[in-house]
Amino acid sequence: MNQLTRRKFLQHSSRLAGGAYPAMMALGLLKEAPAHAFDLPSDPEANREHVIILGAGLAGMTAAYELQKLGYRCTLLEARNRSGGRCWSVRKGSVHTETGTPTQQANFDDGLYFNAGPSRIPHNHQLSLHYCKELGVPLQVYNNVNESAYYFSEGKGPLSNKKVRVREVHNDVRGYLSELLAKAVDSHAVDAALSKEDAQKVVEYLRAEGGLDIDKLYKASARRGYIEQPGAGEKAGRIAEPHTLAALVGSGLLDPDFYNVAEYTYELQMTMFQAVGGMEVIAQHFEKKLQQPIRYQAEVTAIHNTEKGVQIIYKTPAGAQRIDGDYCICTIPLPVLSNIDHDFSSAVSRAIDYANYIKTGKIGLQFKRRFWEEDENIYGGITHTNNELTQIFYPSNDYLGKKGMLIGYYNFNEKARVVGDLTYAEREKLALAKGRLIHPQYDTDFERSFSVSWHKTQYNLGGWSVYTSEDRQTHYKALLTPDKRTYFAGEHTTYLNSWMAGAFESARQVTAALHGRISEKQLTYPKQ
Repeated sequence: MNQLTRRKFLQHSSRLAGGAYPAMMALGLLKEAPAHAFDLPSDPEANREHVIILGAGLAGMTAAYELQKLGYRCTLLEARNRSGGRCWSVRKGSVHTETGTPTQQANFDDGLYFNAGPSRIPHNHQLSLHYCKELGVPLQVYNNVNESAYYFSEGKGPLSNKKVRVREVHNDVRGYLSELLAKAVDSHAVDAALSKEDAQKVVEYLRAEGGLDIDKLYKASARRGYIEQPGAGEKAGRIAEPHTLAALVGSGLLDPDFYNVAEYTYELQMTMFQAVGGMEVIAQHFEKKLQQPIRYQAEVTAIHNTEKGVQIIYKTPAGAQRIDGDYCICTIPLPVLSNIDHDFSSAVSRAIDYANYIKTGKIGLQFKRRFWEEDENIYGGITHTNNELTQIFYPSNDYLGKKGMLIGYYNFNEKARVVGDLTYAEREKLALAKGRLIHPQYDTDFERSFSVSWHKTQYNLGGWSVYTSEDRQTHYKALLTPDKRTYFAGEHTTYLNSWMAGAFESARQVTAALHGRISEKQLTYPKQ
């Protein structure tokens, strides 16, 4: 093991402020993020080709970034006045307009923000981590799982309309189910193929997993927390009685709203990361690397394949514009693309028109003190509800600071539709009314809000693509090959829907395909 001298530590310690991930790498405590090899062979013809890229989100900028390395001339057209697409951190001065609503501007305090789009990077999304390293984006640990957060179930059960610590539910349910299974193993009701010795090993595992006593019964332990914390002298601490299984079930706490997805879903397993200062920092670092400036407020109105290239019509504040290129990479979200004039094949047109995107929304709430930390010992993590809020996110940055931001709701599908149909003021009112049932501190500490419904946002019209198994075999496949000289990229051309990794992977794949076509070489991504 390499020795870490005091001098080396002092040389590298300044990087700690930049986030845990780069700091650990600098100290030699973490290997570099691996990524699929992308050493595409150069070609002298590249600098003669002009590629028009539609959309300066992560997919569009990544494609431009990789193509310019190969010598291509790229033009990026972006309808908004900023880069990043859904990769957007709302902070003071941020402006947003939704269909049928007036423009809103955020007036949060300096330094406060919330991620309206993606907020987490899984440790197993190697390409996302690779680009953060390559671009110099500082990362910090994102606390996705927190047993101190709450479950809150509206209903008529004995535990309904009460905030219950996540650890209480997890340990009680784990304990009762382990007890039931241990009894079933003992009575030979489970898998007769188990030998006596194997069955005993299973029972011992269940005793440890569920916290069962010597009689294989579940009794409350310190795992689920204390009523009175242990301390000095005779203060041993006091443990509450467990909730009964019937009370947990009857109160809806075993319903789908509270499934333990955060611990078991592959992408949500710890460790997770976030960009220091907001996820839009990733987009900003990409933009700085581009050789040609992005053309902002350039709303595409027509895409046509021509005999020798592509022709794009777009409108700007100065009027309609036309640009011709040799190839086009279209990263425009499919619900938006559906309303743009084009001459794509019937298969591609059907794929675009039948696209299904999830309805989703968030609201950021600014508070004058971090009551969730000061009063309730919650540092990061998520509270789950079965009402319109769905989730409350606690920040994983600026711990012990003076002020702070919560994501007051993060909802989906029908709940997102209902909330999205409200005015901005009505959304705030709802978030506060439901949120104070869990945190009465809302009444005294709330200052201001900002909400985003992605399915009502003009240049998105949805959160991310959703495919059925049948869609994957039909419409989805139509988007994976170019339509003459137009290629398609974005999370909707991957199996990484909703994740930034989908944008990165799709950009690399389309870059390899386009470069292989021009250079007349057989190129595939990722390399097998």
